[in-house]
Amino acid sequence: MFSNLGNRLGDIFDRLRKRGALNEADVEAALREVRVALLEADVALPVVRDFIAQVKENAVGQEVLKSITPGQMVVKIVYDQLVATLGAQGVDLNLSATPPVAMMIVGLQGSGKTTSAAKIARLLSIKKRKKVLMASVDVYRPAAREQLRILGRQAGVETLAIVENEKPLDIARRASEKARLEGYDVLLIDTAGRLHVDDDLMKELVELRTVLNPVETLLVADAMTGQDAVNIAKTFHERVALTGIVLTRIDGDARGGAALSVRHITGCPIKFVGVGERIEQIEEFHPDRIASRILDMGDVLSLVEKAAETINQEEAEKLAKKMSKGQFDMNDLADQLRQISRMGGLGGLMSMLPGINKFKNQIQQAGIDEKMIARQLAMIHSMTQVERRNPRILNGSRRKRIAKGSGTTVTDVNRLLHQFQGMQDMMKRMNKLGEKGLKRQGLRGLLGRG
Repeated sequence: MFSNLGNRLGDIFDRLRKRGALNEADVEAALREVRVALLEADVALPVVRDFIAQVKENAVGQEVLKSITPGQMVVKIVYDQLVATLGAQGVDLNLSATPPVAMMIVGLQGSGKTTSAAKIARLLSIKKRKKVLMASVDVYRPAAREQLRILGRQAGVETLAIVENEKPLDIARRASEKARLEGYDVLLIDTAGRLHVDDDLMKELVELRTVLNPVETLLVADAMTGQDAVNIAKTFHERVALTGIVLTRIDGDARGGAALSVRHITGCPIKFVGVGERIEQIEEFHPDRIASRILDMGDVLSLVEKAAETINQEEAEKLAKKMSKGQFDMNDLADQLRQISRMGGLGGLMSMLPGINKFKNQIQQAGIDEKMIARQLAMIHSMTQVERRNPRILNGSRRKRIAKGSGTTVTDVNRLLHQFQGMQDMMKRMNKLGEKGLKRQGLRGLLGRG
């Protein structure tokens, strides 16, 4: 997400930071490049105009040009304007109404609407501790209701029983009655979509809104469609009064212009972003964190939250004890690799680290990518339990067998074993230094003289 825009802006601001003093012409030249970068990222032209005008107004003041670090000040101003464009503050779902709180999920066919409904239901169930009922009123797309039922099972959320030949409004009434009588906190309705916006679709949504009186009406839009996502959001908002937007496939859109445009043009807050296909891969939208990612400042808060959500405290403590005794083996490494996958994979985690864009070429050259974890797990799974517990016995013939069994090369196996040995050496140094030594010598003592 935003990788192209982040790279372009990073290059522009690196040049600004290297300049000791700036004049108005320097700022003007930089902003012309920022304008081009935003347009190439598929940000809507009216949004780009407003963005540049606001940044220019704040950046050419004497307090900026005469400040000690004018380049840094310009970056700060751009960051503040990015946050403002994205919505200033994250807007939570309104769960304060009398339960069951009704929510309508709307959007075009193929935007990821049904999957997003299940992801939101799971998030509400796990993070907000809400009792959620899902129901699909899509009687037009084959197996749409069955798809929601399967996703509900994966998410651990109950779905309304399917009754054949039932009309959408009747399904909505039955769902509302069940949610009210059985004490559900949230009723989440997945509506029908179309390949394009049409009167029949909008008429049905208006009728459903009358029956359900939803507190939230969320539009699911595919970020990969760029400016079309913005136009779709604008049309839906005019007809059914949206309360929020869910942008899907953000992980596949290197430009990210839809996210920067949709909030500004529609006035509707982005409430969630889909960052992958798995049921847990959805994030609450935080404008300040997204702006930090765009400017390569990292997103440590989201990283910490992901860790807290996915790491089992008891297992982590067991692993810490094993590491302190030097008993870390290949089974433990496999557990850690699976943990990284659950947290969004290497790409997702690295995108949250400050300054990562500067090392992208080195990362690519080192072969660090989303497939690396899968390859390493395949190699570990091709080892016997004895080999996993004691990798030192892996001679040449064993390494050839592991490479063949995992579809990799002996070089790949050697690289994995080298990395594992490096981790073990680091743990031994940690034990040798102790807490006082580690505090005194820091990374130099931990990593060794090399």
